[in-house]
Amino acid sequence: MSDTAFDVALFGEAMLLLVADKPGPIEDATGFHKRTAGAETNVAIGLARLGLKVGWASRLGTDSMGRSLIASMKGEGIDCSHVICDPAQRTGFQFKGRVTDGSDPPVEYHRKGSAASQMGPADVDESWLRSARHLHATGVFPAISETSLQAAIKTMDVMRGAGRTISFDTNLRPTLWKSTEVMRHWINHLASLADWVLPGIEEGLLLTGHDTAEGIARFYRDRGAKLVVVKLGAAGAYFDSHAEGTGYVDGYPVKKVVDTVGAGDGFAAGVVSALLEGRSVPDAVRRGAWIGARAVQVLGDTEGLPTREELQQGGF
Repeated sequence: MSDTAFDVALFGEAMLLLVADKPGPIEDATGFHKRTAGAETNVAIGLARLGLKVGWASRLGTDSMGRSLIASMKGEGIDCSHVICDPAQRTGFQFKGRVTDGSDPPVEYHRKGSAASQMGPADVDESWLRSARHLHATGVFPAISETSLQAAIKTMDVMRGAGRTISFDTNLRPTLWKSTEVMRHWINHLASLADWVLPGIEEGLLLTGHDTAEGIARFYRDRGAKLVVVKLGAAGAYFDSHAEGTGYVDGYPVKKVVDTVGAGDGFAAGVVSALLEGRSVPDAVRRGAWIGARAVQVLGDTEGLPTREELQQGGF
């Protein structure tokens, strides 16, 4: 579209990630490595490294953590003009234990009352948002507060009204919701506002009651999605597309699974970037699976996200 300045806009919380320097309980660690964390920011970094123009909107404190995060995002080439840095608020952060065997790492969140959780509909700059040709949303940002939920709904409503495309990764965080029923209601409502829906197989079971990838995909297709891609972990993914039919894409083998955190975000960056480039759905899902496989072989959330050159070297 000639009237757009960005390829993709994202709203969401960034947190400073402190990864333990050795395996074991977090309390036994004596040192930590600083990283960025956040579902939306992981995808933003993934898309920016592939050469897309990305804009990210959020709130941070003016503390050292906030300064570190915004410097990292700007360093990735992401437009941060709509990130508000408020001296009266604090930046969220999290500790993550170190794992090297592919198991779920211990994680400790410190995000309650964070600057990003104070965001609401008034923080949605409609003209800036419409300057993007695509919105990527996840189930994390709407989960952190009642006001962020309303902001998330508004972003999707604005982009639907503008005729832009929207992708939505269900990305469940059950502990952030009042109940499973509330989570299911709002996540499925948000999914109904999206064009491309990206649930995981276990998430889909919880959200839809269907126990197959085909059933989960049909659930969201029946509610308006033009494309549903169900992530199947190491087995790959299943897609159901209005334009291109259905099918399975195999996963990519990895020598050693180190840390699975961030794999779904890498998958989303691959799928979204390829679709925005006009690639076919199977090709987009293959790219997503390849990036997801890279992501599980590193300790941090974003170290495995490729550059455009690395993507081309991989044949994608």
